[in-house]
Amino acid sequence: LPSLIGPILLVVTFYITKFTRFGRTIYAVGNNEQSATLMGLPSGRTKLIVYAFGGFCSALGGIVFSISLLSGYGGYAPGMELDAIASVVIGGTLLTGGVGNVIGTLFGVLINGTIVTILQFNGTLSSWWTRIMVGVLTLIFIGIQSLFYMRQKHS
Repeated sequence: LPSLIGPILLVVTFYITKFTRFGRTIYAVGNNEQSATLMGLPSGRTKLIVYAFGGFCSALGGIVFSISLLSGYGGYAPGMELDAIASVVIGGTLLTGGVGNVIGTLFGVLINGTIVTILQFNGTLSSWWTRIMVGVLTLIFIGIQSLFYMRQKHS
């Protein structure tokens, strides 16, 4: 059952962001909050719901992780926030907002997981090298996104 939580949440989130008015409001607020407010969209309420949903997903992830380990200890997963941010950035979501989707983040998770697995499978590297490589990869993708954003802005 815990392994079904992620795919179910992915489908629900994909549906909300692609096929509902609330999902379009999320993109509008993420792209430019001031413009969304001037268009009459409920920016404050949208941000509150998105942050609450993010907290819910975080809590649900913690519960599923605790169930899979049959133990609950807050020190089991240090640095998981870096993996989450790296997966989102690798998946094509701009940290400035307004661009990205859930399916891109799924591919970011798969790419990030593959890179971490390859580095750990090597066996000769310290576990810190996986963190370093994830950080370097995130910086590279942020740089690439910045270049695309600047090119698009000047066009």
